[in-house]
Amino acid sequence: MAIEVGQTVRGKVSGLANFGAFIDLEDNKTGLVHISEVSDKYIKDISDELEEGQEVDVKVLSIADDGKIGLSIRKTKQAQQASDDKPKVEKPKKEAPKQKSQDFDSMMNSFLKDSEDRLSSLKQQTENRRGGRGGHRN
Repeated sequence: MAIEVGQTVRGKVSGLANFGAFIDLEDNKTGLVHISEVSDKYIKDISDELEEGQEVDVKVLSIADDGKIGLSIRKTKQAQQASDDKPKVEKPKKEAPKQKSQDFDSMMNSFLKDSEDRLSSLKQQTENRRGGRGGHRN
């Protein structure tokens, strides 16, 4: 059976690197799970999450022309949690303050927005000190 993008398959961790894990798949193919695709939480050392020989479910994210296969463990967990969560309907507690458990992507988006706002403010302050747009005048 051929491996296709979007498919969830079972594989075995064949190697660990500081940037991710290599997964042996069917048909003697190997794919890479980048460290950012292992979990929703920040991972400093991949060996804290995975070990060689461990069997894992992975989702195929991409297959490059040169045969490189991009995989995700995180997306299989999210899909599994979504299907597990469907029957349950929880109402938010009104007395507790809202604390979102942010995943890496939302934290990065928040950081980028904040960074752009600060850079824009800094540019505006610099232009105001110079007397508007244009270079320094003598």
